[in-house]
Amino acid sequence: MNVMNLINAFPGAIAQGLIWGIMAIGVYITFRILDIADLSVDGSLCTGGAVCIMMMQAGFNVWVSMLVALLAGMLAGLVTGVFNTFFGIPAILAGILTQLGLYSVNLKIMGKANQAINVDKYNLLVSLRYIKGVSLIKNTIFVVAILILVLIGVLYWFFGTELGCALRATGCNENMARAQGINTDKGRILGLVLSNGLVAIAGALLGQYQGFADINMGRGAIVIGLAAVIIGEALFGKLFDNFAFKLFTVGLGSVIYYFVLQIVIWLGIDTDLLKLLSALVVAIFLAVPTWKKRYFTKVKKED
Repeated sequence: MNVMNLINAFPGAIAQGLIWGIMAIGVYITFRILDIADLSVDGSLCTGGAVCIMMMQAGFNVWVSMLVALLAGMLAGLVTGVFNTFFGIPAILAGILTQLGLYSVNLKIMGKANQAINVDKYNLLVSLRYIKGVSLIKNTIFVVAILILVLIGVLYWFFGTELGCALRATGCNENMARAQGINTDKGRILGLVLSNGLVAIAGALLGQYQGFADINMGRGAIVIGLAAVIIGEALFGKLFDNFAFKLFTVGLGSVIYYFVLQIVIWLGIDTDLLKLLSALVVAIFLAVPTWKKRYFTKVKKED
């Protein structure tokens, strides 16, 4: 095994990790702030990629295309929120229904199972080719890192506003929030809209980065998002109390996840098992808090 091959793969892993980090921040909003496991992200990631690619093929600017992708993702989150609040469908089932519906919607958007976009013909914001041998301003890692910092800044500001605090209160204690006069249904919908909007932005960037949008590009996205959140919290959770830094650790968790993935591929492990390994990683990190309480706390008490 050539170590240089692994080292050469790391810049690509960082770029992918940062792109998926935006998606993971979206997952963090629903999973940690609203206490909802939103499975619609598997569909809205593809929606973001499909809309962005098709808009650019139609001749629109990359920023306009990404804005429309953002709005499409927010619309998907709105549908999930309406299913959950207005229809009274449990959050997990609401996400599954939206994800299922988005499969057909995404096919209609693209017209077929996948659509390619050539970096030579279109002015893409990020690309596989922009990893090495390009100026800093055009470098994918730099561009996505700046985007993440801007998004974290905007989210930090938003969650400090009255509306943002109401949203956080909804996830923390819904009954208490309702007793304080907060419309918790609107809070849930808003959280899902924000989350899926971020996921769609990640999908738009991912489509540009890999040069195509595919109907299956979002499959298993929730697992990667959860892995990034859990890894970030497990490794850096005790170091940062500030909300902005917590969001930043989610992005770091995503990069670390892709580092591990590259190492696994470099070791020659069957790539067909990557999804299984991802699921196991998430399961283990989710179990760590329970194991700490169940076993290590008892040991301390006995001592």
